[in-house]
Amino acid sequence: MKNIIIVLFVLFLFSCKKEPKNTKLTGEVFGTSYSVIYDSDTNYQKQFDSLFYVINKSMSTYQVNSDISKINRNEAFNIDAHFVHVFDASKEIYKQTQGVFDPTIGAVVNAWDFGPEGKIASLDSLKIDSLMLSVGLDKVKRNNFKIEKQNPNTFIDFNAIAKGYGVDVIGLFFEDKNITNYLVEIGGEIRARGKNVVKQSAWKVGVEEPHFDSTQSVLKAISLHDEAMATSGTYRKFKTDSLGNRYSHIIDTQTGYPSKTNLLSISVIAKDCMTADAYATAFKAMGIENVKQFLQSHPELKVFFIFENDKNEFETLSLNGFPEN
Repeated sequence: MKNIIIVLFVLFLFSCKKEPKNTKLTGEVFGTSYSVIYDSDTNYQKQFDSLFYVINKSMSTYQVNSDISKINRNEAFNIDAHFVHVFDASKEIYKQTQGVFDPTIGAVVNAWDFGPEGKIASLDSLKIDSLMLSVGLDKVKRNNFKIEKQNPNTFIDFNAIAKGYGVDVIGLFFEDKNITNYLVEIGGEIRARGKNVVKQSAWKVGVEEPHFDSTQSVLKAISLHDEAMATSGTYRKFKTDSLGNRYSHIIDTQTGYPSKTNLLSISVIAKDCMTADAYATAFKAMGIENVKQFLQSHPELKVFFIFENDKNEFETLSLNGFPEN
């Protein structure tokens, strides 16, 4: 009888064992959507909204009273810690890429009026030359919590790095709460830690196949192991000239003109999403051969290219151990 009671008690414990469960929250932020999956029953939606509000207040060029908008209007005030972190990271990547990654090129991008469709507009070369005088992150300094610009016309835009930083902020929030299994995605930029506790496997994410007609499909799925991935594509935002040549919205930081490119998509894996986001943008402008050379001294970055060959066929290239699955 005693043995039967013990067996029944053990069965009761197993039947009451809590099944692994993820919490998933979604929403809109930074002009795109986000999805967060994590190993906890606590709903952190309000905390996420607060964090997104603070980041937007610091670095959104779409908000007239944000810190970055005030800087671009040359209004004196103190920046916050988020701005400091992104500014310093931008400076380092600007240096590493010899100026290819440059958050001060935004005014020239705006002048070209890049949108989802349309022809390349005629832009006077004198106007471009004038705008280029204000380009160069080396002309912008940080003095503690103050930003100093040599040229008052310099326009700073963290669009190519801030979204990845926002992903990292949510990830660090989880880690501060001792949540070690999570996946954060904002507009395709991703940070993963731990594993998917429901599937008891690594987090699986998709690399999108390029489509010029706005349809979406996954080219391949890969596993992320305590890493972040950002993807930058030219197939959704480009213009064509009178000969049908396609130009990406990436502006050459040396000339101020759009670059003709056969690159369609660049995915970068790094330890944090801010770094992956910035390099994915820079590598579009650098081109495949220059990136190959760059990666020889940057083994910490894994890269996947999708491009068109001379026959207008899609090809792919994995560098530095970018995962196959």
